[in-house]
Amino acid sequence: MRAHELHDLLPSEWVEVQNGEQQPWGGLAEGLEWADKERHVGIRDDDGRLVALAGLLSAPVVVAEHGQFHVVGIGGVIVTQSRRGEGMSRALLQEALRIAASMGPERAMLFCRRELLVLYDKFGFEPITARVTAEQPTGAVEVPLHAMWLALASGTSWPSGDVRVLGLPF
Repeated sequence: MRAHELHDLLPSEWVEVQNGEQQPWGGLAEGLEWADKERHVGIRDDDGRLVALAGLLSAPVVVAEHGQFHVVGIGGVIVTQSRRGEGMSRALLQEALRIAASMGPERAMLFCRRELLVLYDKFGFEPITARVTAEQPTGAVEVPLHAMWLALASGTSWPSGDVRVLGLPF
């Protein structure tokens, strides 16, 4: 079970990893429009079928009066429902964070459901307790998921204040 970077993610593979699951994001985020990812990490089973996926992109954010900076947005993290509990999320996130560290921004950021806070905490992600908004076609909205961040460079902290993703959430 090895995670690796996918150089071309086909729409059919995205459908494949969801494997018919109706609400893979717990019903909280399916109604939002999400940013396209620049890079993808995946795990394939022995038959070559995609069973786990995560996406990454460089995204600008503004934190209160601290100004604008880029984060590596990590999103679309999913393990096919029938394969959950096999440790794939660990392999997937380790590879995603290896790639994130090479992308330039000093921080990674993600959105997740409450029950996944513990998983991301194991990788060193910390909660962002301030209000987080992102763009949608109708304007800025508060993101209905929990936001977390991780330092990709030593000595990096997260500034206090409300966060605005300058674009679609990731």
